[in-house]
Amino acid sequence: MPEVTINNVNVNFPFKPYSVQEEYMTKVIECLQNSKNGVLESPTGTGKTLSLLCSSLSWLLTKKAQLQAQSIVGGIETPDFGGHFFKQLKNKLKDAAGNSDSSTSFNWAMPKIIYASRTHSQLSQAMQELKRSSYKHVNVAVLGSRDQLCIHPEVSKETNSSNKVHMCHSKVKSRTCFYYNNVETRKEDPFFKQEVLDIEDLVKAGQKFKCCPYFLSRELKQNADITFMPYNYLLDAKSRKSQGIDLQNSIILLDEAHNIEKTCEEAASLQICSTDIAMCIDEVTAVMEDMANDVEQNDFVIENSGNVQKDFSADDLCILKAMFLELEKAIDSIKVVKCNEGDTHPGGYIFELLEKAQLTHGKEQLVIEKLDKIVLYLTTTSTSPFTRKGNALQKFSDLLRIVFNSSNSLYYREKVKQCYKVYIQLEESKKNHKYDTWETKKTVLKNDGKVISYWCFCPGFSMQQLMEQGVRSIVLTSGTLSPLKPFISELGIPIEVQLENPHIIKGDQICVGVLSQGPDGFPLNSSFNTRNNPKYIASLGRTILNFSCIIPHGLLVFFPSYSIMKKCREEWQNTGLWTKIAERKPIYVESQYKDSFINVMNEYYEKIKDPSSKGAIFMAVCRGKVSEGLDFANANGRAVLITGLPFPPLKDPRIILKQRYLEEMRTNNKEALSGQEWYQLEASRAVNQAIGRIIRHKNDYGAIILCDCRFDNPGFKKHLSAWLRPYIKNFTNFGIITKNLRDFFKYAEHDYRVTERAIKQRDER
Repeated sequence: MPEVTINNVNVNFPFKPYSVQEEYMTKVIECLQNSKNGVLESPTGTGKTLSLLCSSLSWLLTKKAQLQAQSIVGGIETPDFGGHFFKQLKNKLKDAAGNSDSSTSFNWAMPKIIYASRTHSQLSQAMQELKRSSYKHVNVAVLGSRDQLCIHPEVSKETNSSNKVHMCHSKVKSRTCFYYNNVETRKEDPFFKQEVLDIEDLVKAGQKFKCCPYFLSRELKQNADITFMPYNYLLDAKSRKSQGIDLQNSIILLDEAHNIEKTCEEAASLQICSTDIAMCIDEVTAVMEDMANDVEQNDFVIENSGNVQKDFSADDLCILKAMFLELEKAIDSIKVVKCNEGDTHPGGYIFELLEKAQLTHGKEQLVIEKLDKIVLYLTTTSTSPFTRKGNALQKFSDLLRIVFNSSNSLYYREKVKQCYKVYIQLEESKKNHKYDTWETKKTVLKNDGKVISYWCFCPGFSMQQLMEQGVRSIVLTSGTLSPLKPFISELGIPIEVQLENPHIIKGDQICVGVLSQGPDGFPLNSSFNTRNNPKYIASLGRTILNFSCIIPHGLLVFFPSYSIMKKCREEWQNTGLWTKIAERKPIYVESQYKDSFINVMNEYYEKIKDPSSKGAIFMAVCRGKVSEGLDFANANGRAVLITGLPFPPLKDPRIILKQRYLEEMRTNNKEALSGQEWYQLEASRAVNQAIGRIIRHKNDYGAIILCDCRFDNPGFKKHLSAWLRPYIKNFTNFGIITKNLRDFFKYAEHDYRVTERAIKQRDER
């Protein structure tokens, strides 16, 4: 394989890297060598993931060789460790050398890579990239949940994830899981060290070797050079602890990081309601009744547990029940002033509320331990009327883990006051109202239960906690991070390395423009005031009909929301437009349900392959399943139409409070992101993601049409991906765009179809 030297590191690449790939790898290595954090944008199709893996692993192997050569020395001088990190490392090595053998100091000093992405399918794609590189020999692990990895005949059938966890714990503790018992003897098998195994491979290997893939993956992690895992395992403190993830001296690669702010906020947030507390009381009461009925035994046992002595007492249950009753009383006493909207309190209010039930910092760990033991009982025993339940207790345990998430009580509380809001609404309001932001909320009774939302609005809260774990370097990367400045301001950690890469395609491979009106001259504007106008909907339908006659093969049409897509579909069906479009190209519609979604996608791909068809249309939603991570390369996606600006729901309480939080931050930092700027950025990032479904490699080509006059606003254009901006045209009438598209596809099909066929023949060989 070709080799390129970057900053004294030799990087093997499957082919001679493009200049944008060399630039990208240079930035990655700069981050790792100097213990810096980086934000790197490189468009989809530029080989970002392959470049990220090759550069980081080449640096790691170089460092590994250096440390192996120097591990017998008490102190080392390694020039590219640099700064405070080097001083810490040298001191640690000296201590280790004085107290242990050389292998101990080497193991501590050796950095490890954690590669995280949003979904398991994205992780599998990255691992496929690793398999085609010269670094496929490194020690690799991938972490997944029991939902993906459990092969126990009974446990794997459980649909509730929390119940599955506790059933597994019970069987592991009692040594009654045959597959778990085999892990210790099977983990050293050469097969697991010679192959890069993704989730699917691990399951097959577990079935073949009769050992548990879930616990096997945790064993492989111990000696892995690179570990693949989903975001939430890394960003959620609860998941980090349960998965045993040690971040000391780690390099964290956050791929597909365009969703990282939202992921950070959600990992640090939770919602609980009066009904949950009532269920907690019921679940504790059920266990108390079991104990009272179990008069013939002195010890409380779990079925199939080998008569293990109880881990909680009747007194524990009484104390917990009294605590929940006090908390229920405290929640009932809360007066919700704005019944139709809900009330907002400072983040510290959550501590005041829990203190009324004697839940204070330092006491929560004992409560969590007891709750976990009771949940284990409720999940696994068949003598309880609440067989395989305990969900409410588990939810409350999770709340305590989030609220009391630090040993530094005073500092942590100050951060909570700054980063959190507690939002309280009446429970009946939440049940009846689905946040259709333009409807008036229903009036509710005064004595309804409460819904308490503990929301984090600062992504930096979770990112800073990562840094506090001894992380060496964090690299955040995606094809759609633009604009970088507001993205970086939200992260709350120092970002010293930045990159906005251009695309590797030429200008004649793309046709981009704003279309402000349909073929009938009616303005295309999907704002709230016009989106339900029959004339607008008809004009948009005729636009799609005309394009279906011009654009070859696959045509993607993205709507701002499911409700707008549904409204347009119904109108077009009523007027006959839907039938006319479908006669030209069959129409497939994104489903919100996983099983039917996969079927629809497969049908669409098959239709595109059909040589007798004229292609197909796939109608989808920005921020939906299709807009995130799916590949519509070549004929699968020759054009993408964006039919409107996908703003978040304007009157959603969480959206309102996020904007207020940002305005509060601006009082101390005038350069910080404003609430309105964030709101607009949310829409532009969703558009950038949808656009990224096409133009997937160097020889791909396609059209991007922004079908809303608001896209012509300079303020919005500057938020589109940097590589796209130079190509944007403004099509003042339908005749101009029709001519442009005909000429574009005529030229592109002639020049690039030949290249496509050559690539396809090469891949088939």
